[in-house]
Amino acid sequence: MKPLEKFLKKPTSQLAGRAVAAGPGGGPGGRPGGGGGPPGGPRALQRRQSMSRLLLPAFLREPHSDQGLEPPAEEDQAELAGVAEDPGGGGPCWLQLDEVPGPLRSPSSYSSDELSPGEPLTSPPWAPLGAPERPEHLLDRVLERLTSGATRDSGASDILLDDIVLTHSLFLPTEKFLQALHQYFVQAGDLEDPEGLSRKQACLAMLLHFLDTYQGLLQEEESAGHIIKDLYLLIMKDESLYQDLREDTLRLHQLVETAELKIPEDSQPPSRQVKPLFRHFRRIDSCLQTRVAFRGSDEIFCRVYMPDHSYVTIRSRLSASVQDILGSVTEKLQYSEEPAGREETLILVAVASSGEKVLLQPNEDCVFTTLGINSHLFACTRDSYEALVPLPEEIQVSPGDTEIHRVEPEDVANHLTAFHWELFRCVHELEFVDYVFHGERGRRETANLELLLQRCSEVTHWVATEVLLCEALSKRAQLLKKFIKIAAICKQNQDLLSFYAVVMGLDNAAVSRLRLTWEKLPGKFKNLFRKFENLTDPCRNHKSYREVLSKMKPPVIPFVPLILKDLTFLHESSKTLVDGLVNLEKLHSVAEKVRTIRKYRSRPLCLDMEASPHHLQTKAYVRQFQVIDNQNLLFDLSYKLEANSQ
Repeated sequence: MKPLEKFLKKPTSQLAGRAVAAGPGGGPGGRPGGGGGPPGGPRALQRRQSMSRLLLPAFLREPHSDQGLEPPAEEDQAELAGVAEDPGGGGPCWLQLDEVPGPLRSPSSYSSDELSPGEPLTSPPWAPLGAPERPEHLLDRVLERLTSGATRDSGASDILLDDIVLTHSLFLPTEKFLQALHQYFVQAGDLEDPEGLSRKQACLAMLLHFLDTYQGLLQEEESAGHIIKDLYLLIMKDESLYQDLREDTLRLHQLVETAELKIPEDSQPPSRQVKPLFRHFRRIDSCLQTRVAFRGSDEIFCRVYMPDHSYVTIRSRLSASVQDILGSVTEKLQYSEEPAGREETLILVAVASSGEKVLLQPNEDCVFTTLGINSHLFACTRDSYEALVPLPEEIQVSPGDTEIHRVEPEDVANHLTAFHWELFRCVHELEFVDYVFHGERGRRETANLELLLQRCSEVTHWVATEVLLCEALSKRAQLLKKFIKIAAICKQNQDLLSFYAVVMGLDNAAVSRLRLTWEKLPGKFKNLFRKFENLTDPCRNHKSYREVLSKMKPPVIPFVPLILKDLTFLHESSKTLVDGLVNLEKLHSVAEKVRTIRKYRSRPLCLDMEASPHHLQTKAYVRQFQVIDNQNLLFDLSYKLEANSQ
């Protein structure tokens, strides 16, 4: 079963009333995923380990009956003035994935007034194509449709273009897609023939949309760069004959220039600046920088540890294979000077803070973004595999007041939203398709999505960690209030990713069992948190959440795992190819879901935040959380705080 499926189907626990007693094995709340085994066993640390680490009860909880809560305290009314109420109630069945967006056009043709949900198209864009077609012939059918009858600026044609560009990888790899487009252009006929001109114009429209959609992703596609370059030269050769398409040819020239196509025979590009990943060296200057999108060819610094916890620092491509990483490590260790006939060779192992170990295979790549929050890479021999233990700093705990006690909830919430907006903007819309539909093959294109999912898990564990490290009962209750305020402000900021993560952190079983702490929470905050739990309740396919989301206008940061859940349902509920023919309805449904992501990011985020030293300190704190992701350790802390909570 895929990790995403485990995330969606894991049995849930009921946490209503704050009186559930749980032990280290008493619930799934925050339990790290990605178990391991001995060398040669099944690989447990999948590329989607960051998703499996979101196995938290708030998102997975079964509907629960309302428990009696004490009435709101009068003194708390002013503290929560302005916090919006959340809708609730019944809703549609599992099959309804989301509200149906209105007619959405190609990425470059959006108007800010056309982003609110509307009625579905009366005539589906795929309908004029008639019967389904084989993968190798579908592109020709689409181009013929664009050539005959439909004008290029019509809504149906724009959606048809968008659908085929967003989803072609489901039935035709990018290289073959571009080869088919190139071949269609070559065989289109003479430009002096009106039909030949129309066909070449359709090719130009398709290529423009393809380049506009893919952009930076093409930097990693050598074969695609060749074909695009050849097709571009063919089009520009006939530029003088495109009398009414001068703007399009100019746009094509600009897109090809900015795409930085990777052509092998070209001179090597200058070395790029090394980019910091999460939690690497914890440098203040790195975490304060605006996040930019990662590509597989980007270089990063990484520490690879030895069994004795010494380490070597290597510089590696993000997409480097395990074999490449081990080669860099052995070079640093001068391991290659050992006798050639040495039987033992180095292996690469991912070790989590819980002690779980996963042996990585030599042909695996892009392992950096698949590591858990407190997981590290170890290089060792097979004989020393069993002796590997986590780094001491990952299992040691120092209770006491931390930075969260000294900052205002408004500052924390705003910095959370600002950082998560940066991360969300870095995720290319096609990463969602690659993540769900292409498995391991799409890993290079999903690095930014992996990091966003890892961050969601990090925030969730941060909430639980901060609460359980607070030893004083009164301060712990105040901390619960502060986190509920942070969740409320994140919701007002339309940052539903942070909102969900904070609520799930408070719903962690090790936190929810602290009966004495929750009893000290004022009634107003208890009622507000109950509403937040109802909003995150998965009942009726997340009816409450979807209703709130549908009323928000861009910019919005959605709860990204739910988008992946919807795409997974689309993927597994119907086949892409039926008797060798492409399932056109599935392609259109997938593209519609991707277009909702485009809608959420169609307007810039504007938050009024100061640049004072105090705010910079808060910004650094929010972007580099110190968390405990070992659920057993969280339960140990919980029982030390309140041993007899019933």
